[in-house]
Amino acid sequence: MNILRFSDLCAQGKVQGQRVFIRADLNVPLDATGHITEDTRIRASIPCICMALDAGAAVMVTSHLGRPTEGAFQPEDSLAPVARRLSELLGRDVPLLANWVDGVTVAPGQVVLLENCRVNVGEKKNKEELARKLAALCDIFVNDAFGTAHRAEGTTYGIAQYAPIACAGPLLSAEIDALTKALAHPQRPLAAIVAGSKVSTKLTILQSLADKVDQLIVGGGIANTFMLAAGLPIGKSLAEPDLLDAAKSVMAAMKARGAEVPIPTDVVTAKTFAADAPATIKAATDVAEDDLILDIGPETAARLAAQLKSAGTIVWNGPVGVFEFPAFENGTRTIAQAIAQSPAFSIAGGGDTLAAIAKYGIEQQVGYISTGGGAFLEVLEGKTLPAFEILEKRAATAS
Repeated sequence: MNILRFSDLCAQGKVQGQRVFIRADLNVPLDATGHITEDTRIRASIPCICMALDAGAAVMVTSHLGRPTEGAFQPEDSLAPVARRLSELLGRDVPLLANWVDGVTVAPGQVVLLENCRVNVGEKKNKEELARKLAALCDIFVNDAFGTAHRAEGTTYGIAQYAPIACAGPLLSAEIDALTKALAHPQRPLAAIVAGSKVSTKLTILQSLADKVDQLIVGGGIANTFMLAAGLPIGKSLAEPDLLDAAKSVMAAMKARGAEVPIPTDVVTAKTFAADAPATIKAATDVAEDDLILDIGPETAARLAAQLKSAGTIVWNGPVGVFEFPAFENGTRTIAQAIAQSPAFSIAGGGDTLAAIAKYGIEQQVGYISTGGGAFLEVLEGKTLPAFEILEKRAATAS
C-alpha cells in the first residue's frame, strides 16, 4: 500500500515549524464519575505526538469520545479527562481547546488537544464546508486512528482530501504493515480463527477468508452452525439453522482449494449457561437434545493447537468458547498458548480477543495486536477502508 508516512516526513526535516493536525483515537472508557478506566488508546497515541514535537512542529490533536450529538456539546462529551492523562504521560501541560474549527493558536514545540471532534456539525457526514475548514488549520494532516479508519468522516477523510499534505502516523502505519503481512503477502500456511456467537455477523468475513486461507478455524456459536451443517447434533446450543447453506458453501469453497474448516470432534457441554454449571466432555456425535455446547473439547483443542504451531501466519478474531467461565475456557486458553508458541506471524483483533490475550498473558508473543475492532473486521471482509483509500490517493498525487 503506497502511502506517505509521517515518520519519513520527520526524518526528511519537512515537519520543522509546520502546523501538524493529528487525528488520534482517544476514545477511552470512563466510569460514572468521568475517570478513565483503561488508557491503552491514549498511551498508543503518544509516539506520534512525541514524533511531531521532536520534529519541531506546532501540534494539534483531536479525537472523538463516546457518541455526542453534533452541535450540542454536553459536559460528558468533553475530552478533559483525556487532556489530564495526556499531560501526565507527556510530562507537560496539554491545554484543551473548545470551539476550534475557525482557528487554533499553537506555536512550534507546543501541543494542544482539540475538543471532541464529533460535536462539530458535519463531522459524521463528512460535509465539505467543515472538511475545508479543518484542512485550513494545518500544513500536515496525520491520521493515526486505525479504530476509525472504516469511517469516512470530517477528521478521518475530508481533512485528508484538502490538507496540503496527508499522511499516516506510526500507529496507522503499523496496522497497515501488519495487515499487509498477514493478508496480502502471508507466509503459508495461513490459518484464520473466526469465532463469535453468530455466523450472520461474520458471514462476509468467512466468505472472504475462504478464498485466502489454508485453515479456517471457527469457534463459539459460529462453530455450532458449522457442526449442524456437517450433520452433527448440537442440542439446544446457539446456532443459526437458516444459514446452513452459507456454512456449507464456505466449507465447499475451502475444500475446492484443498483447504479445510476443521469441525470439532469433541465438545464441552452443560445443561445451563452459567459459570457454575457442571461441564461434561463428550464426542461431537454424542451431544444430547438438552445440551449446550460451551467450548471445544480437549481433543479438538489439541489438534487445532498442533495446526497453529505449524502455521506460517495466524489471524485471530474471537475466543472459541465461553472463556469467561473457568470450566469452559480450556479451548480458548489452548488456542492462545499455541499462538504464543507458534513461530508464525500472528495478528489479533476484536474486543473479546484482546480480553483473552490479556487473561492468558500472551501480549508479547502475539506478532501484532490490532487496536481497531470494526476496522479490523472490515479489512478481514476484504473491504478497502476509507482512511486507507484517501491516503493512497493523496500519496499518488504527491509523487
